[in-house]
Amino acid sequence: MTIYNKVQRDIAEKISSDTTGKNWQDWKWQLKNSINTIEKFEKLSGIKFSDEQRRKLDKTLDKFPLSITPYYFSLIDFDNYENDPVFKQSFADNRELVIAKSDLKDPLSEDKDSPVPGITHRYPDRVLFHISNICSMYCRFCTRKRKVGDTDFIPSRAQLKLGIDYIKNTPGVRDVLLSGGDPLMLPDDYLDWILTELRSIDHVEVIRIGTRMPVVLPYRITDDLVNMLKKHQPLWINTHFNHPREISRSSKEAVRKLADGGFPLGNQSVLLADVNDCPKIMKSLMHKLVMNRVRPYYLYQCDLSEGLTHFRTPVGKGIEIMESLIGHTSGFAVPTYVVDAPGGGGKIPLTPNYIISWSTNKVILRNYEGVITTYKEPDTYEPKFCNRDCENCTLELDLNEATESQMLGIQKLLSDENDSISLIPNENERYKRREEHI
Repeated sequence: MTIYNKVQRDIAEKISSDTTGKNWQDWKWQLKNSINTIEKFEKLSGIKFSDEQRRKLDKTLDKFPLSITPYYFSLIDFDNYENDPVFKQSFADNRELVIAKSDLKDPLSEDKDSPVPGITHRYPDRVLFHISNICSMYCRFCTRKRKVGDTDFIPSRAQLKLGIDYIKNTPGVRDVLLSGGDPLMLPDDYLDWILTELRSIDHVEVIRIGTRMPVVLPYRITDDLVNMLKKHQPLWINTHFNHPREISRSSKEAVRKLADGGFPLGNQSVLLADVNDCPKIMKSLMHKLVMNRVRPYYLYQCDLSEGLTHFRTPVGKGIEIMESLIGHTSGFAVPTYVVDAPGGGGKIPLTPNYIISWSTNKVILRNYEGVITTYKEPDTYEPKFCNRDCENCTLELDLNEATESQMLGIQKLLSDENDSISLIPNENERYKRREEHI
């Protein structure tokens, strides 16, 4: 299917006079001709920056390099580029050099939660597997900006085997998320090898791929890639649309190929100031996603990475957006709004408050319209006392599920199988005093 419009043709001819539509839709041609300098941006866009602007931009690029695929570049409205959501996500801004006191190089402590190179193991039953540092485009809001520009790093098979062996030797891991960089920057045969290795591990039930390729380089989603991926089902794919303007004919074709390939598709958006921090924009995005068989998965509060202060909104803005979605559109079109907790605490879901009050036999609730209602608790329900005799339990129970040793946090306190009565922070002063007097 050929998708090649006049704007793209004009850009392609400025890159090279003999460029054809076939070249434009070759993902390797796109990478080779990425816009990575101010001079090239000016040449292709017709925009001229002042000497002062160029000085500030050069200083920014010294720390956070520039790379925009010609395809994504073609989505910019150059007549109004300063307000354009595509421009803001892809082009340098001197505000990236503003480092706030709360900013962190590794805000999610991914490196600290890394038992072996390439693996982040934060949750009990799943790991993040970094298989490449390379991206087709450097998003200006990236939470891993500390790694941006590490273009020479694709782990060798020996390096990746360390991560694969860790997963193999950790039976509790049932879910592996391939991330980067962008996993789809790897050649088909290399990615095929990684997936084959992971699929050979009995306890790995699900493999996920996180990629922004359908958004910034949709031509990477080739028939050959889809056919290779189909060999490794069940495989889930999450992509990353932030604005309705990113959903073009080409991106629709990319997600169509993936959906037709049988892959469940999800989307993870980041809430970005002056880009998508608007209830109407977010609702439009969610509707366009589900029309293209992509289910909204997460809406992220912008992380505390260095240089992202100008992108951050208050959490209240995210709650406002959720208020405009819950009850106002289909449930499957509503993402989960989360803060990925600094320090590696994981994703914490945030939602408007719908419980107004609660007694022993009644719950007072409000709905999306503001209607206040009640839910009557059952009078006859008697808590079941668990005698921990699982072998003779009348409930259906898979004994291979979570054991006491795997229980964490509130789950541990609620369980009848555990004697814990509280969770105590390591540095609790009162408990320190107790220990001193023992």
